[in-house]
Amino acid sequence: MFGHEKGSFTGANEARKGYFEVTNGGTMFLDEIGEMPLGTQARLLRVLENGEFIRVGASKVQKTDVRVVAASNVNLLDAVREGRFREDLYYRLNTVPITVPPLRERGDDIYLLFRKFATDFAERYRVKPISLTPDAVAELQRFRFPGNIRQLKNIAEQMSVLEMERELDAARLRQYLPADQSSRLPMLLSAANPDGAGANNTYSERDLLYKVLFDMRRDMTDLKKLVLDLAAGQRPAEAQELLRQNSHLFNNLNVASSYEGGRLNRPAPTEAAGEYFITPRPVNELNDSDEELTYDDEAQRVEDIPHETEEETLSLEAKEKEMIMKALKKHHNKRKYAAHDLGISERTLYRKLKQYDLEQL
Repeated sequence: MFGHEKGSFTGANEARKGYFEVTNGGTMFLDEIGEMPLGTQARLLRVLENGEFIRVGASKVQKTDVRVVAASNVNLLDAVREGRFREDLYYRLNTVPITVPPLRERGDDIYLLFRKFATDFAERYRVKPISLTPDAVAELQRFRFPGNIRQLKNIAEQMSVLEMERELDAARLRQYLPADQSSRLPMLLSAANPDGAGANNTYSERDLLYKVLFDMRRDMTDLKKLVLDLAAGQRPAEAQELLRQNSHLFNNLNVASSYEGGRLNRPAPTEAAGEYFITPRPVNELNDSDEELTYDDEAQRVEDIPHETEEETLSLEAKEKEMIMKALKKHHNKRKYAAHDLGISERTLYRKLKQYDLEQL
């Protein structure tokens, strides 16, 4: 639209005049203006406001007097709200708006246009024009035509080329009308947005994941509070019921719990290291000699139980030291071969031995 100078970009072997320069004093038609990039919209706005433009690669401002007619098949106001079209450019173009209704709203015009297209294609292919029976005309006018006049023209051409009979009834016409486009009912609401609201009410996959994680965190907080109340003996009846309802959560945490008679049973260690279970005890096994345990006493007892195995360390230095010792042992303290086995230089191995105080090996 604006032209360019020679050498302004790769392939610009000569200067070229743009449409605004060539059409000075005339009219320019911009089809599908809603698909124009935002950068081009800003440059177009300058031409409409001041009648000025600059060629690509040039610095000289040129004047033009062009009447612009623009067309779009999308709602430009919706595009403005979504940030895909400049609001100032919309109101600059909207001087004399002309709204063309879709084909499905034109009534008898549908059949008149069909006859016109059928006559044109009959002349082109040198055949007799296609005609429709009254029931076929009614069927044609009930069709939605989402593709508007282009779709009607395409259907007329298909009939003119493929049909041997030149008069078609409704049954024959339906073979050229897509079945999924024949209804005139409004579009159904999507399952993700059943209330018909905008996109702000829909949830992305990430939002749903965050919601699940926050719900799990809230459930875990409630369970912690429940266990504290259970141990302190503040809500025995409610705690017992909630424990029963949420037993699956305790199973996921590798914790089995029981609460009977408002008393917390003592934990017993299992054979697996680091795992402790609260095992149930029948009420009749409790006697007067059993001391009542408070929450602080019980927590102290649990903390005092030693782990049978030491937790595996994840320290990189410890792992590195262990690998060096294994390599030296494997090669009978021959550092040259140990360094080759470890994939490091012999000099680096000496430095590591000094760092970990392993020089005596």
